[in-house]
Amino acid sequence: MKPSRDVTKRNEGSLFPKATILKLQKMSTEDGPGLRSTVFFKGCPLRCAWCHNPESISTRPEVHWVAQRCIGCLTCIKSCPEQALSAEDGGISVNRSLCTGCLECTKVCPSTAMEAYGRIVAVDEIVRDVMKDRVYYEKSGGGVTLSGGEPSLQPVFARALMRDLKQQGIHTALDTSGHCRWETLETLIPLADLVMYDIKLIAPEPHREHTGVTSTLILENLLKLASFMDSADKPPELWIRTPVIPGYTNDPANIRAIGTFIRETLGNRVSRWDLCAFNNLCSDKYAGLGMEWKCRDLSHVTEDEMERLAAVARKVIERPGIVFKTGPMVSEKSRVRLSLINGGIR
Repeated sequence: MKPSRDVTKRNEGSLFPKATILKLQKMSTEDGPGLRSTVFFKGCPLRCAWCHNPESISTRPEVHWVAQRCIGCLTCIKSCPEQALSAEDGGISVNRSLCTGCLECTKVCPSTAMEAYGRIVAVDEIVRDVMKDRVYYEKSGGGVTLSGGEPSLQPVFARALMRDLKQQGIHTALDTSGHCRWETLETLIPLADLVMYDIKLIAPEPHREHTGVTSTLILENLLKLASFMDSADKPPELWIRTPVIPGYTNDPANIRAIGTFIRETLGNRVSRWDLCAFNNLCSDKYAGLGMEWKCRDLSHVTEDEMERLAAVARKVIERPGIVFKTGPMVSEKSRVRLSLINGGIR
């Protein structure tokens, strides 16, 4: 990959698009090929019951209290201009109806117990940061992934970021739920070397029940994406990702329906289908944000369960080598042991 002009110096003194991101994660191996830097955008149009990044749902910066770090100085309470913080028996409480996300409490907290979820960044700041790892992208076939949340909620920034990265010869990936206006998605996909597209459930009403929206727009946009690939030959690669959630999406009938949709409407345009195992390691995030999580007691998916679903997927897709199992999987013995520790087999 040959670098072009230094985009961080382009139009020096002008304003670059800005966005609210959750974080920039370096050296990721779960967000596309090779070693990657993943930009997690704040804001999501879905409300998935199993969401393992609840801090990415809101579009604005948020604060949460980390009990293990707190020294009880109450500096945060004194600093809050909205009087949204109070000391309770369980620790520092955040009144979400009053909190404006100004983050003053995070700036004065001496022990970093008040932590920010989200920050406003400019395109040149992100480009400058991710380019430090260029050699890792080149050696591993990696690059930069835009994920979330949902990148399409902040399309001006997303377009500018991918455009600048492409000018630098960096592989770009767009990880999307597909729930947005087609006119928005259509401006993003030409700048992506890879689109990773979520299909959680095929049936519209179960999709609405568990994610807050139907699957209709998502599937319609995916069909339009397939047509776009035929006419524009972009993006070069399309992956489908399906979360495997016990009691929600892990029904073999759902996997079979998704596989049938891929085979009959997308065909060879799809080069990979990931079955992503449920991750229940985010309970503390929900607690810190004062949110209830109905999936907190779900156990990890076992290796045997994932293999059974993968077998269903392979059979219906009729294309060897494109179905992959990803995410944390446990053996049946480990799950029984964990269930007993947590108070009974589920």
